[in-house]
Amino acid sequence: MAASAGSPAIEQLGFALGQVVQEFGWGEDVDQDLRESIEDLVDGELADEDYDDVTDAVILWWREDDGDLTDMLVDVQVTLESGGAIWVFTPKPGRDGHVDHNDIQEAAQTAGMHAMSTLSIAEDWSATKLATRARGR
Repeated sequence: MAASAGSPAIEQLGFALGQVVQEFGWGEDVDQDLRESIEDLVDGELADEDYDDVTDAVILWWREDDGDLTDMLVDVQVTLESGGAIWVFTPKPGRDGHVDHNDIQEAAQTAGMHAMSTLSIAEDWSATKLATRARGR
């Protein structure tokens, strides 16, 4: 069962009413209830991979065999507003397609980001928030 709009887990994603959230990596295995909860929270549909306007946040469904995570992280930043959130949704340990947290951290670092936090967002999915590395002042 996914977190519903207004639940503490979904609120931890930090999405707000009116934001444009772009979705990458959709597949038959995604948690549809979670997707709908995000859409309820922002009061709009998730933008698909072809959306080419500025976005406030990105969700990326990622599985072990999906390819090169670093390349994908670079790609998803193209339309992301400066300071926008990227959430990588991966299958939990023991589920098909699980991605080790160290692999996410390594890909994020190579893409100029770092993993901030990970939480359980749905029955079969974990969510890892990525952020751009702060520049020295």
